Amino acid sequence: MKWDPGGIVLEIVKVHNGNIDKFIRFSKSIYIGNPHHRDTMSRTVINILKGKAQICKGNFIEGIMVQNEERIVAVCVFSIIDRMKDIMQMAYLETENDDEAIDTLIAYGKTLARQHGITKLLAGLNIHVNYGLGFLASHFDTDQSLGSSYNPEYYIELLRTRSAEEITLISYLTSMDKFEFHLEDRLIERILKEYNVRKADFRNLEKEAKIYTEINNKAFKSHRFYYERKAEEDLELFREFKLLLKAENLLFLEHDNKPIGFMLWYPDFNQLLSEGESIGLKTLIKSKILPNLINKFKIVEIGVIPEYQKTGAVFSLFHECGLLTRGKYDFCETGWVLEDNVSSTGLGVRWAQGEYKQYKVFMINV
Repeated sequence: MKWDPGGIVLEIVKVHNGNIDKFIRFSKSIYIGNPHHRDTMSRTVINILKGKAQICKGNFIEGIMVQNEERIVAVCVFSIIDRMKDIMQMAYLETENDDEAIDTLIAYGKTLARQHGITKLLAGLNIHVNYGLGFLASHFDTDQSLGSSYNPEYYIELLRTRSAEEITLISYLTSMDKFEFHLEDRLIERILKEYNVRKADFRNLEKEAKIYTEINNKAFKSHRFYYERKAEEDLELFREFKLLLKAENLLFLEHDNKPIGFMLWYPDFNQLLSEGESIGLKTLIKSKILPNLINKFKIVEIGVIPEYQKTGAVFSLFHECGLLTRGKYDFCETGWVLEDNVSSTGLGVRWAQGEYKQYKVFMINV
């Protein structure tokens, strides 16, 4: 299919099993020579493009490449998820610093959206928040941590000038010698007595993944970019990282033996990777024989069901995490939170030494 957004004829090529490798090679080529990027998404993208991932079942997924003659200049995965039917996503977007390339992608996406009765394109959500949300918008000269996105700086300007709305997300960083909340001893004692924190039982992975999913769906029900998860989708994600995760990396918060929250954290395994390298068996071996190469861990996700939010219950999770990590790591980095999420940003300000990286999501009118 030929596409002419403004005088230059570019070709739209749909992705199929025979050319997925071209999509992946181009995505990787954007980061050649960049010492801060780690390839943490290729395996997931391949499974999505092949239709093997659980998230593909019953949903619209279309991989697209933009070519200038025989040279690929941009790629993305257009998707409509059954639990977010009013949005056409431009997921896993990679592009050269090329106005015609991004205009071609957006123009094609708008046409596709109109065919489905959709009025909004969303750039920055990689199908679901568990797969990634937000383009990096600061700290381009720092290494990409596991679970966080990385992209060239020019992505922000290319999308900003073409968007109707720009949404900001922020992360936090703290040193372990300041990993505390400065609560009164009596309050700490009361909270720890009221709530219990247990490690996940990965021998019963299906059961634990189901609990994780149920809490997620309650805790993030009002989140702007969250839609309900299915247990089999989360189970698939846990199985991918099962070799690297320990029981302590998924903590469940309980009240009267009822699961009411969780914290997912893990060492920043990206510190074991070289430029452009992906996580694999080599990473597992390195983590066993060279554990001191990792000096930072990530608190990736915290979820507490609404009726227990703002009760102090979340402190129990941080307390247990602090006990498990103290003396092993120098720093803790968080996942992103929406800038307008006052509860989470307030927690970050009280606990960390300030905002760290910024990420952006862009909404484009059709």
